[in-house]
Amino acid sequence: MGIGKPHLGKRTRLIETGMMLAYRNGFRETSLADIAQAAHVPVGNVYYYFKTKEELGEAVVERRLAQFREFREEIDRLSSPKERLFAFVESIQGKREQLARGGCPLGGLCSELQKEGGALAKKSAALFTEPMGWFEEQFRAAGHEEDARELSAHLFCAYQGMAAVAHAANDPDLVVMEVKRLKDWIGTL
Repeated sequence: MGIGKPHLGKRTRLIETGMMLAYRNGFRETSLADIAQAAHVPVGNVYYYFKTKEELGEAVVERRLAQFREFREEIDRLSSPKERLFAFVESIQGKREQLARGGCPLGGLCSELQKEGGALAKKSAALFTEPMGWFEEQFRAAGHEEDARELSAHLFCAYQGMAAVAHAANDPDLVVMEVKRLKDWIGTL
């Protein structure tokens, strides 16, 4: 049996399989036929759900955003902005093996799509702007009105850099080391 999850609807299977294959192989290197085969959906049926690969790409971006929003809602329940920032950083450590194997799923997809420009690239920019906006909200709530944007950019760039370097070195220990450094930094704010 391939990657597809038979209990999910075909559209959902196509999106989830598209996400996984785009993460593993790159969005442009993954064909609709590859996605259909891995999702156990006849390639002709793909066009019932998505007229073009770009439409499937939009659905993949939306699903990645939905995953971030679900996670954000979960940690927004924590009582302080510092606790929320710590929870985000700690979640990175939990993904250290994944990051070492393939880099950041949001960052990789956004970077790839930005190189080509167009409507899909524009849509994918939210994969960066939404997390950065949320970080900025947390820093403002923690009393950093003046430099919340800069602190947000620093945290996001540190995360993306950590993911890129851990992936290039295939070293999850780099994530552990940098997560500790980020937690120490957040603790000083």
